[in-house]
Amino acid sequence: MREHRVTLAGFETIVVEPATRSATDIIVLHGYSTSAAALSPFAHSLGLDATFYFPHAPLPTLDGGRTWWPVDHEQRTRALALGPRDLTHTCPDREPVRRRMFELVSEIERREARPPILCGFSQGGMLALDLFLMEQPQLEALALFSSCLIDRARLQSRASRLEGLPTFVSHGLHDSDLAFDAGCHLREFLAGAGAKVSWVEFDGGHEIPLPVWRQFKQFLRGLH
Repeated sequence: MREHRVTLAGFETIVVEPATRSATDIIVLHGYSTSAAALSPFAHSLGLDATFYFPHAPLPTLDGGRTWWPVDHEQRTRALALGPRDLTHTCPDREPVRRRMFELVSEIERREARPPILCGFSQGGMLALDLFLMEQPQLEALALFSSCLIDRARLQSRASRLEGLPTFVSHGLHDSDLAFDAGCHLREFLAGAGAKVSWVEFDGGHEIPLPVWRQFKQFLRGLH
């Protein structure tokens, strides 16, 4: 696998690709206060015939990571002190980044002449689902790792678009950031809208452990 950096739709993006043209395109959005480089090593280890795209979120966080939309750090810290959160009814200012991300997804679809798979961890998963329902890009599948719903009332009005979409959802039983129940609510939202949900719960925290990557690999192989 070859790794290099490009700019797509204004996003600095890590691309990991095989030597010859791959069968699948996978876009992976990282979580709050981390970076694309934290997830790109998994593209090398999964052993898939796929080209991976890892865009960097546009905004810096106070601890040196990146975020997809503005987050009040002090408010977030106070909320976490009370325990794991469920952000289902929050409405973050994500429209500008969502529209730019739609351009990135569309550019990859045009370039490769096939719908990509869109994935997201934590905040990246929130953006991925919001993007799919609000901007309506063509996707082969959706994967949401340790994430939750946002702006449920608004997304509910678009939920019918999920019908028949292969969707992978994972969440840790001991997630100290986004509550396990929030992950369950996400799963129920997707299944209730008719998505073909593959659900993986694991004995861990706010992460994507190796057993989840293995299950995700099996999910991807089942698409073809």
